[in-house]
Parts: sequence; structure tokens; C-alpha cells
Amino acid sequence: MPTLLTHARAARPAQLVRLFLGILLPLLIVGVIAEDILEKARFAFETPLLLWIHSFASPALDQLALAFTTLGGVSVIAPLSALILAFLWWKSRPQAFFWAFSVAGAAVLDFIMKLIFNRSRPELWPRLVHESDASFPSGHSMYSMAFVVALILMTWRTPYRPLVLVLGVLFTLAVGLSRLYLGVHYPTDVLAGWLSGLAWVLGVYSIVARRRA
Repeated sequence: MPTLLTHARAARPAQLVRLFLGILLPLLIVGVIAEDILEKARFAFETPLLLWIHSFASPALDQLALAFTTLGGVSVIAPLSALILAFLWWKSRPQAFFWAFSVAGAAVLDFIMKLIFNRSRPELWPRLVHESDASFPSGHSMYSMAFVVALILMTWRTPYRPLVLVLGVLFTLAVGLSRLYLGVHYPTDVLAGWLSGLAWVLGVYSIVARRRA
């Protein structure tokens, strides 16, 4: 598996795209959403969108959503991340540090953001799952995004890239949508979780790659 140093030798245009589209733009969008949440503003599209999604509810979709919300939660992501970390620690310490800061750091970031914004969860219908912490941002969306983006970066110059990229994107989308289907998050919670996880991992990657260049 190529080292992070190999990745650091990518062309400068790719670095600029990563900086602006992968870090700065996502942070700007999250900042705009976060400002409105701090001011207790309401996003008019969110409740109608959630109710529209709920209109498709069925026992089969209930089970599918519960499966993806479980797979994208701490109970699965955390032990799986620990196994990957153990493997990377044995194979490549720099990649192990990158993985640890990416995935564990995203979890810490989510915890801090929930404490700061303390957004109440939607209460639009009887929910199938109980959630007691704050709504913004979606931890499931942030965990899954951080997990997938870190995997994509580490397999970017390997034959596994297409598979990891396609399955990872589909998995992250499915986890986020499951949170909306189950009514435990607003759409802006999920969007902020995705964007925060993306920006965090790419930010960690940029620092690690620059230090090893």
C-alpha cells in the first residue's frame, strides 16, 4: 500500500481543488448553517422534506433504515476502526496516525459541536429509535463520512480505489438518509455531518502529507 508520502506528490491543482472544494467550501456551508442554528432560525424546507420522506415508510424500509443506522453508529464504526488501526499500526505507523486522527478526531469534533449548538431533535412522528443527545450535527453522518474518506485516501493509488469509492459513497449516503427516514435528524444536521467529516479528514490529510513531503 502506498504511503502518505506518495500521495503528497500529487499535482498542485489537485491540492488546490482539495483545499477549496474539500475543506474551505464545506466549512463555509457548515458555518452558515451553524450561525442560523445559534440564532434559533428555522429552515422552512426541513419539516416538509422529512414528512415527505416519512410518507414512504413501510416495514421493509424500517428494517433497512435501522440496519444502516446501526452500521453507521459508534457500536459498529468504533470497533471496526480499532481493528483497522491495529492493522495499520503493524504495517505503517504514519497511516495509523492518519487513521486515528481522522476517525477519532471526527468523533471528538462531533461531541464538541453537539455541546455548542445543543439543537433539539425533530419530533414529527413516533420514532423507532431513541436518541437522547443533541441533533446538530449528525454523528452518524460525520462518522461514516470520516471513515469512508480516510479509506478512500489510503487506497487512492491502489486497485481497490474504485470499489472503496463506490461502496463508500453509497454507504455514507445510506447512513445519512436512514437518519432522516427515522426522523432523528433534520436535513441540515445530516448535511453538516457529511461536510464536517469531509473537511476534517481532508484537513488532517493535508497536514500529514505536508509534514512528510
